[in-house]
Amino acid sequence: MINFSDQELWNYIREDISYFDLTTHLLAPAEQKVILSIVTREEIVVACNDDAARIAELLGCKVIAKAQSGIMVKKGSTLLEIYGDGQSIHKAWKVCQVFLEHACALATHAHKMLTKAQSVNPDCEVLVTRKSFPFSKQFSIHALMCGGVMPHRLGVSESVLIFDHHRSLFENHDAFEDALKKIKKRCVENKLVVESQTLDDAKRMLQLGADVIQLDKCSADTASELVAYKNINFPNAAIMAAGGINMQNVADYAKTGVNALVTSALYNSSMSNLTTIWKKI
Repeated sequence: MINFSDQELWNYIREDISYFDLTTHLLAPAEQKVILSIVTREEIVVACNDDAARIAELLGCKVIAKAQSGIMVKKGSTLLEIYGDGQSIHKAWKVCQVFLEHACALATHAHKMLTKAQSVNPDCEVLVTRKSFPFSKQFSIHALMCGGVMPHRLGVSESVLIFDHHRSLFENHDAFEDALKKIKKRCVENKLVVESQTLDDAKRMLQLGADVIQLDKCSADTASELVAYKNINFPNAAIMAAGGINMQNVADYAKTGVNALVTSALYNSSMSNLTTIWKKI
């Protein structure tokens, strides 16, 4: 699983605590010891808790207990419990809580969508696109994977995915098909993924050697027809549905028998509802 380095966590901390906590410096006695518990007000999937705990440690706190990332916990459960002096606890408070509020929301959203898809098609995976909010990819992918989904593409360097925009670079369709055959020979270790927007085109791409068809913005009926064609003629190929996949239609597309659903909707997650409990020692 993805983890943040101490330097990356310090960069996050310094966005909120650039020098010191002025209010706490003026008010909180350094000798006062506190136990802080971060508690959920709703059922959620825990995510990135090791990193949240490390943030607390970097700020001088001791971790007493933490929930395991990737598990569902009930309302009222403690995600993280830390101990330290009043000033250290106040520094760790919001940076840890906000970190978990965002991470757990992403993981919970991912878990719900995956559960919905696999309730009708146990073999269907949910894949999240590379369209994360700028500068948030590592955090977002880590949190979403805690929810059970996998990344579709982390970037353009590790996979071959041919879009319509790539096709437009060729003089004509015959030239593109010739290039596709050459690419297939060169992709010794990579699967050749081709985006298609029609049933006929998808069939043709399979005939030319595509390992995976990514159906873009097609109806569930079209996906069903292509899956049936693939199963008879190209059983080792895979079909993915993409474009507009969300919580409302994920089950409809999963029912078609596609191997995976590609979505960006998981990035649209509100923050989890967490609170804190303070105890002076």
